[in-house]
Amino acid sequence: MSKRIAVLLLAVVLLFGAGLAGCGGQNTAQEPAKTGQNQQEPKKDELSGSITAGGATALQPLVQAAAEAFMKKHPNVKITVQGGGSGTGLSKVIEGAFDIGNSDIFCEEKKELKEQGKCNDLVDHKVAVVVMAAVANKEAGVDTLSKQQLVDIFTGKITNWKEVGGKDLKITVIGRPEGSGTRATFKKYALGGEEEKAEIQTDSSGEIKEKIASTPGAIGYLATSYVKPEDTNIVALKIDGVAPTKENVVDNKYPIWAYEHMYTKGQPTGVVKAFLDYIMTDPEVQGPGGIVEKQGYIPTKDMKVERDVDGNVKKQ
Repeated sequence: MSKRIAVLLLAVVLLFGAGLAGCGGQNTAQEPAKTGQNQQEPKKDELSGSITAGGATALQPLVQAAAEAFMKKHPNVKITVQGGGSGTGLSKVIEGAFDIGNSDIFCEEKKELKEQGKCNDLVDHKVAVVVMAAVANKEAGVDTLSKQQLVDIFTGKITNWKEVGGKDLKITVIGRPEGSGTRATFKKYALGGEEEKAEIQTDSSGEIKEKIASTPGAIGYLATSYVKPEDTNIVALKIDGVAPTKENVVDNKYPIWAYEHMYTKGQPTGVVKAFLDYIMTDPEVQGPGGIVEKQGYIPTKDMKVERDVDGNVKKQ
């Protein structure tokens, strides 16, 4: 072989090897793209649907706050929260107009519903305990009453604050209509079963608070969740020297309290079940400093006593 032919053969071999190396480099560069295509898509929120919950206005702030927090976690869920009173909450959930009926009272405390057997299909979800207090306008000059004085004021036997150590000021009683769960609880545990004689009636806790605050001499009753530190024109009254605080309620020392019920017609499913599971068990709602406590209620698990539909109390 001549020297020229040997050089040409070496050049061909070198060019062929470079071609193979180039092809190999292209394959290596494509690997990252293939790996990227195999990465999993972010998991999408699969919970969606709508819920209508309504009834007791004493429970409304808690349900509204929990609903807003739940919808932030699940943007495809829409929860509508309405008032209307416990009677409305119970009747609407029985009719199927509400997914959840909010009530301050056991369904069986509604005599007509119990007698018609309409409570049998309902499932009771006790989400918290609410404390109720007699609340007076600050101008009354009183921050405590005996239970008998309270009864005499709400039944019209005492009509001026000076009769119970306050100012010479006419007492204006603000009550609630029949059918109100808050009225039923207040009648049972504050008035010893006596009927109130109110000059003004409304079942809106917000309106009652506003009327008490703006009417010198007014008195009504509210869930303490409506009484905030900044409300300087109203006073939540002690009864027989006992303040309406969590510490006095958990062992029934202060007896004017009730469970907050969220009733469903049958066992809840789907998005309704997911919301009720959240509001009843999630630490964000029921834990220390959670939504229940921030809204002025007591987690049911913190109670040292339990109460049945007939008002019987026993230690847990």
